[in-house]
Amino acid sequence: MLMVANLTQDLTWLSEESYLQAEASREIKHEYVAGAIYAMSGASKDHQRIAGNIYAAMNGFLKQQPCEAFASDVKVKAGKHFFYPDVMVVCEDNSKDHYVDSPVIIVEVLSKSTRRIDETVKKQAYQNIPSLKEYVLIEQDFVDVEVCRRSEGWASSHYFLGDTVLFEAIGLSMDVADIYERVKNEDMQAFLTNKQAIPY
Repeated sequence: MLMVANLTQDLTWLSEESYLQAEASREIKHEYVAGAIYAMSGASKDHQRIAGNIYAAMNGFLKQQPCEAFASDVKVKAGKHFFYPDVMVVCEDNSKDHYVDSPVIIVEVLSKSTRRIDETVKKQAYQNIPSLKEYVLIEQDFVDVEVCRRSEGWASSHYFLGDTVLFEAIGLSMDVADIYERVKNEDMQAFLTNKQAIPY
């Protein structure tokens, strides 16, 4: 998500209906985990660059196709939870205006504040969505793209600089270097330095 989870929790229990109604008028986004809500706070520039690169590629690729990419302002319903993924793709959407419940791909960019929930609570909740085919976790502080595919029993496949990632659910291939375009972590800085040093 372009927004990252704050550690602040509102301890007031809410029903799904109350959460959705209140969320529609809130200035600050909240994720909903089985009745508890968690405020969201701003993300880093690199977080936004990665999510933006993925969204732009998927959105452009899917033009004039039935599937559609959404960025972090749209919620996904996953069981008893509502989250704001960084990027997701939906091919058949019969849900409400403010959330979707049938994504085929969900992408989360990892940060120190979201890593635990992205790799545990969200991973389990997302993989229980019947329509989901791929869950993608992308590191921002170093280069590592992890793709978990339903077709492979949710086993993790990792991709690094020089690799190409295939998002099987929509048939889009994307170079890891393009996912990390403009990102300023050490892996990318070294990659760009080495690329400039190689004679043509």
